[in-house]
Amino acid sequence: MNAHIAVVEDDENIRNIVSAFLKKEGYEVTLLETAEDGIALWKNNPPDMWILDIMLPGMNGYDLCKKIRDYSDVPIIIISAKDEEIDKILGLELGGDDYLTKPFSPRELVARVKRLFKRSHGSGGKPVQKRVFAGKLLIDKDDRRVWWEDIEQDVTTKEFTMLQLLAENVNRAFSREELLVKVWGDDYFGSDRAVDDLVKRIRKKIPDLPLETVWGYGYRLRDEEGQQ
Repeated sequence: MNAHIAVVEDDENIRNIVSAFLKKEGYEVTLLETAEDGIALWKNNPPDMWILDIMLPGMNGYDLCKKIRDYSDVPIIIISAKDEEIDKILGLELGGDDYLTKPFSPRELVARVKRLFKRSHGSGGKPVQKRVFAGKLLIDKDDRRVWWEDIEQDVTTKEFTMLQLLAENVNRAFSREELLVKVWGDDYFGSDRAVDDLVKRIRKKIPDLPLETVWGYGYRLRDEEGQQ
């Protein structure tokens, strides 16, 4: 699968030009007009790279950059009409990996995208994210550590595997059979009650985790903002 890039820019002409050049290089592109749209995408289908304008209606690009960087190592390129040194420094201090001043050449932007992917992940292919964020749940995949509301949780190997799977697929319902295969492996021949027991242990450790039972089917981790 090709790398997914989100472009948050309120100027339709710039959005379309950037999109055309990125798609020509084989990238999957999502176009957004506001930072609020960006947050929604980040929670449901996080991209592999962000291209953020600073001057946006509502929340500005700096604030969106900071929110993303608090929980993700994903590459961020900031584009802005602001060309003062202080603006560039602020963008980089808040977590931006690169800063491009308008007007810019779309070809230069594409070159910077490629360079940033290569620098961050060693190739131009689809990067692997180190951290997964789902609501108040934060998972570090490399170090195999889990935090809930900024408090580290003591979890077993299978608890970690299930939490990672659910966090990477928020709102998706998994059947007990699917969870058996993905958590225990294809060669496991035990009862699917093992899934129920594992869920009970996770709920006991993280009582407020929105881990829902899908009756007669399985389980899902629900987006907290979608709950009443």
